[in-house]
Formats: sequence, structure tokens, C-alpha cells
Amino acid sequence: MGRGKLRIYLGAAPGVGKTYAMLSEAHRRIERGTDCVVAYVEHYGRPRTEVMLHGLEHVPRRQLEYRDSTFGEMDVDAVLRRAPAVALVDELAHTNIPGSRNAKRWQDVEELLAAGIDVVSTVNIQHLESLGDVVESITGVRQRETVPDEVVRRADQIELVDMSPEALRRRMAHGNIYQPDKVDAALSNYFRPGNLTALRELALLWVADRVDEYLTEYRSEHRVSAIWGSRERIVVGLTGGPEGRTLIRRAARLAEKGAGGEVLAVYIARSDGLTSASPKELAVQRTLVEDLGGTFHHVVGDDIPAALLDFARGVNATQIVLGSSRRKAWQYVFGPGVGATVARDSGPDLDVHIVTHGQVAKGRGLPVARGARLGRARILWGWLVGLAGPLIFAVLLNTVDLGLANDMLLFLAVTVAAALLGGLLPALASAAFGSLLLNYYYTPPLHRLTIADPKNIVAIAIFFGVAVSVASVVDLAARRTHQAARLRAESEILSFLAGNVLRGETGLEELLERVRETFGMESAALLERAGDVEPWTCAGRAGFGRPLERPEDADVDVPVGDHIALALTGRVLPAEDRRVLAAFAAQAAVVLDRRRLQEEADQARTLAEGNRIRTALLAAVSHDLRTPLAAIKAAVSSLRSDDVAWSEEDQAELLEGIEEGADRLDHLVGNLLDMSRLQTGTVTPLIREIDVDEVVPMALGGVPEDSVELDVPETLPMVAVDPGLLERSVANLVENAVKYSPSRQRVLVSASALVDRVEVRVVDRGPGVPDEAKDRIFEPFQRYGDAPRGAGVGLGLAVARGFAEAMGGTLNAEDTPGGGLTMVLSLRAAGSRPVPLPVGEAGTEPERQAP
Repeated sequence: MGRGKLRIYLGAAPGVGKTYAMLSEAHRRIERGTDCVVAYVEHYGRPRTEVMLHGLEHVPRRQLEYRDSTFGEMDVDAVLRRAPAVALVDELAHTNIPGSRNAKRWQDVEELLAAGIDVVSTVNIQHLESLGDVVESITGVRQRETVPDEVVRRADQIELVDMSPEALRRRMAHGNIYQPDKVDAALSNYFRPGNLTALRELALLWVADRVDEYLTEYRSEHRVSAIWGSRERIVVGLTGGPEGRTLIRRAARLAEKGAGGEVLAVYIARSDGLTSASPKELAVQRTLVEDLGGTFHHVVGDDIPAALLDFARGVNATQIVLGSSRRKAWQYVFGPGVGATVARDSGPDLDVHIVTHGQVAKGRGLPVARGARLGRARILWGWLVGLAGPLIFAVLLNTVDLGLANDMLLFLAVTVAAALLGGLLPALASAAFGSLLLNYYYTPPLHRLTIADPKNIVAIAIFFGVAVSVASVVDLAARRTHQAARLRAESEILSFLAGNVLRGETGLEELLERVRETFGMESAALLERAGDVEPWTCAGRAGFGRPLERPEDADVDVPVGDHIALALTGRVLPAEDRRVLAAFAAQAAVVLDRRRLQEEADQARTLAEGNRIRTALLAAVSHDLRTPLAAIKAAVSSLRSDDVAWSEEDQAELLEGIEEGADRLDHLVGNLLDMSRLQTGTVTPLIREIDVDEVVPMALGGVPEDSVELDVPETLPMVAVDPGLLERSVANLVENAVKYSPSRQRVLVSASALVDRVEVRVVDRGPGVPDEAKDRIFEPFQRYGDAPRGAGVGLGLAVARGFAEAMGGTLNAEDTPGGGLTMVLSLRAAGSRPVPLPVGEAGTEPERQAP
């Protein structure tokens, strides 16, 4: 049984109608007789969606217990046993409840597809892993549930479910998406018109890129060479000269004029070595084009105009931007130049822009190699001179008697000219043909191919030997020059590659794309296997065309060790190219190893952090929590004892001890819970505008009245914060300052305005903290110096900084002039960009977390 097909309905935001469209598709398929079941669909109380579920077969969900609650998840085993033709699976990015078969729902879907079951699913654009940072910058919400882009890209069909922001907000206002009590908060935060417009643009652009990939695959499979101008794609031809920056900026401006414009800068290294670019200048231009949103490409080609046009047609470009020639006027005798040739051969579908710059007609500015490999035109001229030259001299010398010696020198000059132009073979032909003409016309007996005087035989033999020697030297020099030029081109590519890999700038897919472009192949893949008898798997792939399952299926394969191979399709490469290809293969293996080592290091770091947290929690539970519990137990036991008659003062003292122990427990447990919420990303502040002098005094209730001096002016601007989180942060800072302050030294809590910020300072006169330890004291379970065990578990400052950053503020430590430590809490003033209220994952309604 083959692999099932995946169809995904992609939306820009919750409520656009993805689930409704999926259910409509299910009803259409059932009407056509397709066996279709609902594996998991959630309607969230939306009546229209709930109605669409009627008449569809449902696979019962698996019930899981988690944190004293019961949750229903998709039962993968039940769906596999049912084995329908099509399964409906909602919310592809959903995170399964612990104890499920897989951690993520998209992994459940992969199992269904592997079993040959077609799957129809839904996902929002904000849940794509690569767009997490972009979505957070737009909405202020970090999506915790994501799906790898590659999972969505591999879908057989992707259908965009689109809706204008105005229509979506109307649906929200009518109660068709969330419950009425959630509508106002959602409309004023996540579902603002600007947010929805930006998310809609992200969805449209992402789908457009996927459509472009489909188009590229179609053109490759059907060998379509004509340019289809479906979108503006501009190729910039670079020479490595300083004018490249001007060309890149000009191309970027052209791309901005059309929707979805794309810039591709390409440098073509000539294997004949006639030009060489400055690596430093190319690096600058590469950075520039990437900063402008384009891509940089490095290609090897003997014929620069042809290579440039092949590249442009290969990427379906619509325009080419070239600079005006830097050659001087007399240099045009060697040919029309790259720009004129590209413009002449570009055809009707590819526009060529010739851009002027400051280096026009000032000379190449790049070194020119002498005596390079002979081109086709020079070889033709060599044959023409080598064969026609002796014949012309024979006709002319019949009218003038210059003597045999002069005649031989003239014929030798023609042979040398043929060698200089065409190399060895034309020179040999010229020498042989000239010897026959000298023998026939100028050595007695005339007009016969015999020689009467032995001296003439020696002369003709010397003539032939000199001609062959000169031709051999010229041909050897040309071949050596060609080899040197090729090695130089190879070294440029390898140094460029090695520099990127060593700096960590090239991932595996980018490296494979570089291999494909450099050698002009259709696709490049890195295959690996665990053992000699294990099947090959693809570790990374670039390009288009058929996927490779074995190295033997490729046109070119280069092994790297016993279990890794670089495989390419498109054409058979000459043997001289395999040396560079082997270097690419070795680098690809290094990149693959480095990526896996990085993944292992990340996992080890996560495990180490988890172990550290668990160890610290165990220490807190074993001592810091047991101490107040023991004190409370002892006091209660004393009060309940009938053996001792406690006075009222003693009873009051014991009750006070119980209250203090309970307060300590409440504070410790509160900090532990806050820290766990911060580390799991579940702290969601409710931002509103409030005066600092309303919140800060409320944070001083947990410290003695005479231990703090308050200086918070009423004239300060309002701040945009969550009042509960701000109060908790200030309370932790003040408590920490009082704990380390000397007796009879009051802690100063002051506030002041600074540009668009309001700073709250908590100043103590304690021992202070050295500079190297100022960041460490904000880490969880860190207590500076010789603080006693009963002083807490070291979470107060960590929680305070976490809450401050959650509200868009900062918390840092500074030295107090004269000794001590000052905590500086910087908050956003009202009127700056607010943090929107987030929407629950996978389309659930928004929910505020209590501080």
C-alpha cells in the first residue's frame, strides 16, 4: 500500500472557516462514495461548524487523565484499525496530552499517511515554526504550539481559506467565533485590523511561495524552457567590481515596484581565468543583497553570457540587470561584450537593463591572464592561417625569387602564426603542408616531390622540426594556463564554501543548493544509512526532479565514508569536476554532523537545566519548606497539649509563630509556582494604564513598616503594566533588599520618569554584589554569599525579572553609591506600544492567567 495524501486548509487566523471548509469537503467526498471518517474535529461551540459534523462517522477519542482532569485526544490505533480512505484531523499543530502515542498531532498524521490513509487537516499561518518570531513581533504573542514548515510543504494540496479582516471582525462581533464575554477583549487585542491584515499577508505570501515551488517542479518535469512571467524575478549579474553595489540597489528598487518581486544576484566564475573578482568585494555584495531580502548565487561557466542566460531561464527570471561595460573603446575590437551579447540572446520574454555607474569606460580594473586556453574561434583561425597561409605565399613567391632560405623563413613565420592562434594541430598541418610546397615549388627538381640536393633535405627537416617545436610549446603553455585557471576557479569556490561553513553561515540545505547551482544540476541530496544492509534515507535535499532513494539512481554520486553519499541528478559530470564535488561532499557530511551535535547539545542542555531545577526543588522541599512546617507542627502540638497550662502571652507567641510559618510557606510556594509558570511560558499579563503610586505602596505589606522609605511622586506619567505582576515584582525586590540591609538602615523605594520609561529603584545599603555576579543573582535558585538556608530558595529576583520582562520592562542591578545594591525596574510609559491579549492555541478562546 502506498503513502496516503495530505490536504491542508491553511488560514490566517482563527475563525476564517478552515474547519467548516474541511467538513464541507468531507460531505462532498461521502456523496461520491468515499469512505471518510472524523478522526478528530473540535467545533468550539460554533453552531454552524457543529451542524456540519452531523452525518459523519466519528472515531471515538482516547480519554487521558492529566492533572486531575480528563481530556479527549485522537485515538491513532482506533483510526488505523478502522482504516478509512480519508480521515479528518483538525488542528495539525496541536500538542497532545502527556501519555499520548506521540507528542504532536502532526506526528499522528504522519502515521496515518504511512498506513496509506488520506488525511484532510487544518492549520493557521501563525503556527508555522519558521514564522514564530514574525508573528510574535506583529501580535505580541509567542505561539507555543507549532508545526515544522516541511510537514506543511510536503502536503499534496494546500488550500488557502481567506477572509478579509473586516468580515472576520464582523463574524467575531456576531458571536460566531468566541463566546460573547470574550468578544470585546479579542477585538481590541489579537483581532485588531492591523494584526489581521499582517497575518493575512503572511498567509498569502507563504502560499505564493509554495505555488512557485509547484510551478518550478512542473517546468522541470515538462522541460519548459520558456519564461513564464508569473512574478517579477530579477537576476543581477555581478563581476566582483565596485559597481555591483549600484546594480543590487537598482534591482531592489525594481523589485519593490511589483508585488512579490525577488532579487537573485549571481557571480559567474570563468573557468578560463580571464577575470578574477575580489573575494572581499563579493562578500560585501553578498551581505548587501541578503540585507535587501535577495539571495546570492555562485556559478561556474566558460561562456559568461550563456551561463547568465541559462541561470536566468532556470529560475524563471523576468529581468536581468547588468552594468555598463568598463572596457575602453579600443577593447571592443575583441567582441561586443557581455551586456550586448546577453541583450541580443535574451529573447522576447526576458528584459535586460543596462545600468550606468561610476566605473563606465574606465577599464576592466581586473587582471587579465595571458595565453589562456584556446577558444573555438582561435582554433578555426589557426587552421585557416595554417593551411591558407602557405598556399598564398606559394603563389606570391612564384613571381619573386628570394632564394630558398628566405622562402623557408616566410613559411616558418606562417607556421608560428598558426601555432600561436590554433595550437599544436593547426601548426603541424601548416608545417607538413608548407614542407610539401617548399619541396614542390622551390627545391630542384622543381614541380616534383623529390629533392636532388641533400642540403635541401636538411633545411626542410630543420624547418619541420622548428615548426613542431614551436607548436608544442604554444599548446603546452595553453594547457598549463587552462589548468591553472581552472584550479584558481576551484580554489575560489572552495575557499568561499569553507569560509561559510566554518563561520556556521551555511546549513545543509543551503550547501546542497550551492552544489546544485555550481555544477548546473537538477537536484542534490545527501543520503545516509545506519549499516551496510540498512536502506538509504535522505538527510537533506535541494533542487527539483525525482527524489533519490539510492546513490545508484543518481547521475553522479560521491561516497563519504561507508554510509554517506552525495547524489546529484541532471547530467554526467566530467572526471575533473569530481575533485571539487568530493570536497563539497565532505563539507556536507561535516555540516550534517555539526547539526546533529548541536541538537544533542541542546538536548543535553535542556536535560541539565531540568536536573538542576529538580535538584534545587528537592533541596527546597527537604529544608526550606520543612523548616516552617516543623515550627508550625511544634506550636500546634504545644497548644493542644493538656500537660502545660499556657498563659495568654505564651499562647499569643505560639500563634504568632504559626502565622509567621504559614506566611513563609505561602511566600515560598508562591515563588515556586510563579517560577514554574515563567519557565513554561504561561504568564500572560493583562496590560492596562495605571499610576505607579497606586501599586508600589501595596507591595510593602510583607515587610516591617519602619524598614522602607517611600519616594514615589504623584506627578509621574502612567505606566502600561499588569498591576498584579508589578506588585509582586516590587514586593520581591523590597523583601530581598530588607533581608540584606543592616539593622536600622531603611530601604529606599523611589520612582522617576525617563523619556518614555518610568524607573522604580529599590536601594539598599547592604554588602552589595560584585559585577561578575550581578546577572547570576537573577537565575532561579541562586542565593548570593553566605545567606542562611532559611532565607529562601533563591527565586524572588528570578520571579521579579520574569514578571518585568513579561510586561515589556527590564530589571537590572546596579551598585549603590557608598555601598549596597540598587535594583532598577524600568517600565513602559503609557502611550507606547501595548502588548495585545493573546488568543489560545489552535483557535481556542483567549484566557487571562492570574498573576
